[in-house]
Amino acid sequence: MCYSLSIQSSIDFRNRNAPKLYGDRAIFTSSLATLPFPSLPERDRRGNLFLCTGRSVGSLRFIGNTSLNLCGTPRYRLRVTCSDARRTPAEVTEQPNFSEFITSERVKVVAMLALALALCNADRVVMSVAIVPLSLSRGWSKSFSGIVQSSFLWGYLISPIAGGTLVDRYGGKIVMAWGVALWSLATFLTPWAADTSLWALLAARAMVGVAEGVALPCMNNMVARWFPPTERSRAVGIAMAGFQLGNVVGLMLSPILMSQGGIYGPFVIFGLSGFLWLLVWLSATSSVPDRHPQITKSELEYIKQTQQTSTRENKRNTTGVIPPFRRLLSKMPTWAVIVANSMHSWGFFVILSWMPIYFNSVYHVNLKQAAWFSAVPWSMMAFTGYIAGFWSDLLIRRGTSITLTRKIMQSIGFIGPGIALIGLTTAKRPLVASAWLSLAVGLKSFSHLGFLINLQEIAPEYSGVLHGMCLTAGTLAAIVGTVGAGFFVELLGSFQGFILLTAILYLLSALFYNIYSTGERVDFDTTA
Repeated sequence: MCYSLSIQSSIDFRNRNAPKLYGDRAIFTSSLATLPFPSLPERDRRGNLFLCTGRSVGSLRFIGNTSLNLCGTPRYRLRVTCSDARRTPAEVTEQPNFSEFITSERVKVVAMLALALALCNADRVVMSVAIVPLSLSRGWSKSFSGIVQSSFLWGYLISPIAGGTLVDRYGGKIVMAWGVALWSLATFLTPWAADTSLWALLAARAMVGVAEGVALPCMNNMVARWFPPTERSRAVGIAMAGFQLGNVVGLMLSPILMSQGGIYGPFVIFGLSGFLWLLVWLSATSSVPDRHPQITKSELEYIKQTQQTSTRENKRNTTGVIPPFRRLLSKMPTWAVIVANSMHSWGFFVILSWMPIYFNSVYHVNLKQAAWFSAVPWSMMAFTGYIAGFWSDLLIRRGTSITLTRKIMQSIGFIGPGIALIGLTTAKRPLVASAWLSLAVGLKSFSHLGFLINLQEIAPEYSGVLHGMCLTAGTLAAIVGTVGAGFFVELLGSFQGFILLTAILYLLSALFYNIYSTGERVDFDTTA
């Protein structure tokens, strides 16, 4: 059990007021209470002093390498620096076990977010499968097929910043609801649009992109409000697992639904599924824990006590309609996450859009086999994403700095895929190519615990709009990559060359992130 200290003055361990140890008790002679002391003083690897306390800790001044533990085995400890005393998230109350965590209301909320992201990706990936028979029936070239697929991205380019601003202002529940409703309606109407005209088809796909632009900012915002820092990596892992499983569902079910209901069958089924999700979301969730109708008092107290954010961070951004874009862009950590997100989107959409065509044209497999070979890697990404989240949280709980943890995750998430894509270009058989692609996409999930969660840490009060800025930059990169791949293949006649270019960009982006990123909150009140 931890005990509460209220310290009114500095303590110098070299003077006569230092605490004296007598067996199992620590006696403070500086007007402080006598507390049970069940274990001897303890020092960590760096010689830091730790106090495991309750709610109030004053300013301490420690000199020398003395280490003190007032709580026995220091499972949850407070690191006190020379100038400031801060509580870590696990100090006030004990971490829940796995059973308590997985059955909590906050996990149910993130599970609903995961389902929304699964629908989000299923609705976007269905065109990657349908584009093959559409191109054959209408005589589209590879470059024009790339333009049709990129129509989603033109819509996606518009909404993330506006969506992120709305999320910061109004919360994730209502913004996500509108987003799912609009993209499901646009998906459902795609068959009608395709039979009407090419421009109607492009407009419908652009509307899907406009609506889906709010999904990830909503997820990031709600994770920041529902989960303490030591659980956010796992929460993002769960949500992004749904995101990747949406690719699997879309790629694997689309050929089956097309064989039963024609080319447009998947659009109708996935569109209707979004409206079913919407009914549950509106009745069973809330933007913040305080407003949730079913949350228990103990869970609400745990979330409140372990949120390591200030009052300003917990408030929504209601200071103005226009976010401080200039101040946000004046800091290099902002550019670190923007560059990382841009490269992530480039690789994500190139793989998502072109791999069915890649397997079909390079290895001459049929459409159903090409979809399956393309789907397997996303299953790997969904699995490794949660493993990465668990490991990331574990590193932080064991004392690894947030900055170093994010850089480790980002390095694995970008350097790993870069190397694996180089291996993909050497594969002679589709099974070997799918194995390399699975490794690339699986390791890519580690980057979610790098740049993606880093948005909440450097600017918690602007996490929505900052995420929107990153998505807009990433969408521009995705458009260049998706359209560029088609022209690259037509001009040079080689998919492998474009894959090598993508691998090199991954390695350069990892270097940039490691140089300029940070896990600490950035002061955006002053410009550089």
